[in-house]
Amino acid sequence: MHPPSRQDYVSINLAGQGSGSYNNNKQWRRQSFWRKWKQLSRLQRSLILFILVLLFICGLASSPTVTEHFKGLTEREQDPDRSSIPRPFSSHVPPDPVQQWQQLQSEQPSERKLSNKRGPPVLQNRLEKKGNTSDSAVKDEGADSKREGEEGRVISWHGEVIDTEQATEGRKDWENKDSPANREFNISDDSASRQEAVREAFRHAWKGYKDYAWGHDELRPISKSYSEWFGLGLTLIDALDTMWILGLKQEFEEAKTWAATKLTFNKNVDVNLFESTIRILGGLLSTYHLTGDTLFLDKAKDIGSRLMPAFNTQSKIPYSDVNIGKGTAHPPRWTSDSTVAEVTSIQLEFRELSRLTQEPHYQSAVAEVMKRVHQLDGKLDGLVPMFINTNSGQFTHQGIYTMGARADSYYEYLLKQWIQGGKKENQLLEDYLLAIEGLKKNLLQKSLPSGLTFVGELSHGQFSPKMDHLVCFLPGTLALGAHNGLPAEHMNLAKQLMETCYQMYIQMETGLSPEIVHFNMHQGSTRDIDVKLADRHNLLRPETVESLFYLYRFTKDHKYQDWGWEILQNFNKHTKVSSGGYTSINNVRDPEYPSPRDKMESFFLGETLKYLYLLFSDDLNLISLDQYVFNTEAHPLPIWPPTV
Repeated sequence: MHPPSRQDYVSINLAGQGSGSYNNNKQWRRQSFWRKWKQLSRLQRSLILFILVLLFICGLASSPTVTEHFKGLTEREQDPDRSSIPRPFSSHVPPDPVQQWQQLQSEQPSERKLSNKRGPPVLQNRLEKKGNTSDSAVKDEGADSKREGEEGRVISWHGEVIDTEQATEGRKDWENKDSPANREFNISDDSASRQEAVREAFRHAWKGYKDYAWGHDELRPISKSYSEWFGLGLTLIDALDTMWILGLKQEFEEAKTWAATKLTFNKNVDVNLFESTIRILGGLLSTYHLTGDTLFLDKAKDIGSRLMPAFNTQSKIPYSDVNIGKGTAHPPRWTSDSTVAEVTSIQLEFRELSRLTQEPHYQSAVAEVMKRVHQLDGKLDGLVPMFINTNSGQFTHQGIYTMGARADSYYEYLLKQWIQGGKKENQLLEDYLLAIEGLKKNLLQKSLPSGLTFVGELSHGQFSPKMDHLVCFLPGTLALGAHNGLPAEHMNLAKQLMETCYQMYIQMETGLSPEIVHFNMHQGSTRDIDVKLADRHNLLRPETVESLFYLYRFTKDHKYQDWGWEILQNFNKHTKVSSGGYTSINNVRDPEYPSPRDKMESFFLGETLKYLYLLFSDDLNLISLDQYVFNTEAHPLPIWPPTV
């Protein structure tokens, strides 16, 4: 059958229905419509238009897609801190977490650079979720949340790659108390169970380190890799005595084998004198005393001797950096200054090394530093400036006084050297007591409206209500002094400051303290604590749990254990990475996505978990504070017997 041709069709024209009649009819109808529309009154036309618009809006609102869209907009308006949820990458491969962090940093104000370690009745159970910072901070937070949720971002958290379009659903899993990340929440509140929870936290952190960073300095738990600082297995050495105290024998033996076969200090590498002393030398000396194994004493002698070139300066104030392979030392490239905290917080370790080796030059070098600092002008009622020049031996940047970064552990070591030496060195005690009086006179204030006692800073006569988390070492130090016979009012002040440090945690949405807070002092304040945009990070620091340990040991008030338990739970909830390890976070004010930094500091194992374990112990003989003094990295060293 062939297809029809043109001639097979018949054309039929009806009257009035020719080729142009359709267009004519359309034009007629259009003209008729407008004629009738114009005949209506203005009121009638307005009423018809209103009805049409109303019908259009009702139809639009009934659409499911539009409903969900407006619902999402409403939620973000009500909660400015909630991150927007963009569409995901077309590729499922996650970007490098370090690149994510660098990008975020480039979009935010640069942070104040601090030394890695020291540069340092409940008012209400928790403030309302968005009511803990100033209005400006809330606005900044909202803007930052939008940046963190840019188009196409894929985030990795708790060891999982999470598509931001489905992040809300994923976050429900994080908060599930039965999930691996929060398994400890189901443990009962008795001390033994809490101690076991700390062991589990350590095992989890150690698993990440062993799997992805073994023998290296620090774990990057999210990217499942590591970072180097000195290249000396820093986390492993820092955690040796923690494993021994926690009774983790298998983990300890693994670490000991590595130290015996792999650890060498004969390396062409620059190390920081302060950090190497408190973490490596302190950790090895402590482990030797706890275990009696001379392996660790031999390693301590090796690193101690290699650090001594730092003291070869005209002023006797040590350089900050030492090449432990070449035997040379130098200040930082950008300055000839050292921080006061760094040069005055190495004494416990070198003094103990002299006692063990019967080589006095270690103790002589660090004693000379304390002597020089004692004699210097530029103090304010016993408070010291933050910097000292290694060439002149004089304070620099004078007029700024703080108990925080760059000065904090100077005060701590005044007291602890006095205790270590059997309470015989009166110059150290006098300097400590004078400094506490200077603190009370110049730096101590109360916030409004709740009257929290806090320690601020003084800059050329101007008081600043800024307080570092590092300052939270002070309640424990004050309590330790009172336990050793110093005025009872020191214990009263310790309790007040302990309350303040606890409030720095619970007034944040994650229940974790930021690095720095500012306290309100003006009438009409509705909240006591403000947090600036660049200060919201938490580095897993130990200072608050350190002080909780001291306060519980000396008062037996179980509220301090309960406060520590809350903090441990919040570390588990917001910083634990499911594949192993814990990470510092960038935003303590966002419990849904606290912006992990992909770094586990060595002091989390060396200090934070150790102090939590000791806090939950009711055994006063477990590292007795009448027999040991802790260095500033939580490594216990023996108090010298009376014959020394």
